[in-house]
Amino acid sequence: MKTLYEATTQAIGGREGKVHSENSPIDFNLSVPKSMGGNGGDGANPEQLFGAAYAACFGGAIQSVAKNEGIDINNEELSVTAIIGFCKDDDGFFLEATLDCYIPGVDLETGEDLVEKAHKVCPFSKATRDNITVNLNLLLDE
Repeated sequence: MKTLYEATTQAIGGREGKVHSENSPIDFNLSVPKSMGGNGGDGANPEQLFGAAYAACFGGAIQSVAKNEGIDINNEELSVTAIIGFCKDDDGFFLEATLDCYIPGVDLETGEDLVEKAHKVCPFSKATRDNITVNLNLLLDE
């Protein structure tokens, strides 16, 4: 195994604290949503951060698969929207994810194939596999 990159990010104060990363591209406050008993302030929360990271990584995986298969996609309009649910059942808290993928200009079969293959190679999908429910959706042009 060869490590290509490492990122260092620190959270201080838990869910109502602050996060910052090396070289300062991430530097902001955290807030707990009202639905979770917090004040609903203007800070981000861990689910938003996870969703942003997962969506970006999954989009990159779609681009990589498309490139490797010689499929021309519009990278500027490609989008992945991650909906991260913070859930509770009798066993405690858990996450679930839905990824809405929009790949303009591809047909249904090609789009579904790209999304499924991206799910196999995306590092975030690998990290969550068999740990949380991940629903994959392909959004088509109307």
